Amino acid sequence: MKKKYLKISFWFLLIIVICLLWLSWQVKKNQQLYSLLPIEQAQVKIIRSPAVAGTFYPSSPSVLKNTINQFLDKVQIIETDNQIMGLILPHAGYQYSGQVASYGIKQLAGQSIDTIILIGNSHYDRFDGISVYEQGYYKTPLGEVKIDSVLASKIINANKRIFFRTKAHEQEHGLEVELPLLQQVLDNFKIVPIMFGNGSDDDYKILAEAIVKHTANKNVLLIASSDLSHYPSRNHARIADLKTIDSILTGEVDQFKNTILKLKQEGIPNASTFACGQDAIKTVMQALKQMNANEIKLFNYANSGDVIETEQKVVGYTSIGFFGARRGDLLNKLEKEKLLQIAKQTITSHVLNKKIPEFEINSGKLKENLGAFVTIRKQGRLRGCIGRFSPTTVPLHQVVSEMAISASSNDSRFPPVQPNELAELDYEVSVLSNLIKIDDWQEIELGKHGVQIRQGMRSGVFLPQVATDNNWDINRFMGELCSQKAGLAYDCWKNNNVEIYVFTAQVFE
Repeated sequence: MKKKYLKISFWFLLIIVICLLWLSWQVKKNQQLYSLLPIEQAQVKIIRSPAVAGTFYPSSPSVLKNTINQFLDKVQIIETDNQIMGLILPHAGYQYSGQVASYGIKQLAGQSIDTIILIGNSHYDRFDGISVYEQGYYKTPLGEVKIDSVLASKIINANKRIFFRTKAHEQEHGLEVELPLLQQVLDNFKIVPIMFGNGSDDDYKILAEAIVKHTANKNVLLIASSDLSHYPSRNHARIADLKTIDSILTGEVDQFKNTILKLKQEGIPNASTFACGQDAIKTVMQALKQMNANEIKLFNYANSGDVIETEQKVVGYTSIGFFGARRGDLLNKLEKEKLLQIAKQTITSHVLNKKIPEFEINSGKLKENLGAFVTIRKQGRLRGCIGRFSPTTVPLHQVVSEMAISASSNDSRFPPVQPNELAELDYEVSVLSNLIKIDDWQEIELGKHGVQIRQGMRSGVFLPQVATDNNWDINRFMGELCSQKAGLAYDCWKNNNVEIYVFTAQVFE
């Protein structure tokens, strides 16, 4: 009997061991499989859930859309030759400030914006520094908005006073309330949410510098989320708020700071602040001044007393826009026509009699040291394309003339243009921004960015329109650039020892 029990125990233990070995093998197998998954699948999706849906704005998507549309229907888009680059918007409950905010939001209708940098001062979490929400999504009843993690990371790395602090964003309404309004008028934009911890009056300088440095040639919009005076009487609020607004319209941060200081010294009854997002406003003013947003417009002003008909303890709201020269549109219509004329007449003259014509140049922009490519097509097919970047001494009009000759006679892929071809040629000029080195190929935006790749003595470049003209994805675009243009391995762009530069181009034909 004892032997029988021992025999049963042996087989029982053997079965257990076999099961454990099988489970161990399965775990190891799954771990290996998991490690082979793309990073996007392996990572947990980080979502910042709405904190004030149902209180500051409706939680029902249909009711929310209807509410916003009623605001927008009352607003006209302001005509301007410039492009909107920044906004100051209020952030109270929609019943109080939604209409005022919509005066600014409506100006974004029809715009194409890659990333919106949302900036505010914390209402709930006091800390020393600046918190940037680094990755994931902000969610509202109208859907999820992706964080521009690449730009967020660059801003964080710009200074030790900038970091990610979860608590600063969890319950904060100041940025969240802007999102449904933005979602209703814009498509396919990313955000970088930033909160000041109210620990230092000079942190705005650090943030403004980081934004300017890392958004060059990037299509961004800056938004300062801030209400104005808090809790004075309706009459006192209007007087104080209009002074604050006038100081913002000067575009000078010192004027704004001095105005706020003087208002504090006036001892206005029940006034606790005259701009709850002072650091956000100063950041937007400082950064956009450096980004040449030299036109500032007041869209609307009201206070809560105007909305709900009360005379005491009101809050002020304003909507202000900052405008600058249209990004990517370096030249106006006449300047573009002049460069096309230069390209065509230069090629014609050079092909027929080897002479380079002279041109009268009146535009200062055409005399600036800018790079350009000249592209020639014959019956829709490429016939030559050569250019140069950022010349230090040669003006743009001369660059176009020189590149026109090179494209017609020195492009190694084609024989020189002959006189009998001239009538069949079409001309395209691409005026280039400066080259910017990037550390991550994922920063490349197809159709917007041209790319230059370098490794040792080898290099190659594709203009932005190459991707869209050929309907290439990023892998084909970069692979052809490496192999066709640079003579490198097809996947060289994934190597750390390869330098990648991006640029934008204003293209016309």
